[in-house]
Amino acid sequence: MAGRPNEDSEGSRINYVKGDLFACPQTDSLVHCISEDCRMGAGIAVLFKKKFGGVQELLNQQKKSGEVAGLKRDGRYIYYLIIKKRASHKPTYENLRKSLEAMKSHCLRNGVTDLSIPRIGCGLDRLQWENVSAIIEEVFEATDISITVYTL
Repeated sequence: MAGRPNEDSEGSRINYVKGDLFACPQTDSLVHCISEDCRMGAGIAVLFKKKFGGVQELLNQQKKSGEVAGLKRDGRYIYYLIIKKRASHKPTYENLRKSLEAMKSHCLRNGVTDLSIPRIGCGLDRLQWENVSAIIEEVFEATDISITVYTL
């Protein structure tokens, strides 16, 4: 059972909060999903684009599906999980998992311990939250990274 948190004291690594994602603690890194073309023309991505800008900076990173792009803003990271090629495409759970793995590696290398996320992949991308949350649990289970999911 090595590597598994004590279920009694820890339980899930995901905490749920009702409220505005952008009102999360300033120390939390933020996460959402986009396409390789960095269009961010719909859904919560529009708010990320308005709030943090950096579209050209993201494009310059030339990330592909299954990778993660990032911006550093006010001492924290803003993660852009690249889960599909174009804005009009639908993502796969596999690309989401690969993007989460890439983000986890970045978090571990850069001392990121707190992530605030919406229900990633479940709005316009139509992935099912029960599957997405299970993937998040698996990817982050052997880490000390805590994840807060915001719903309105």
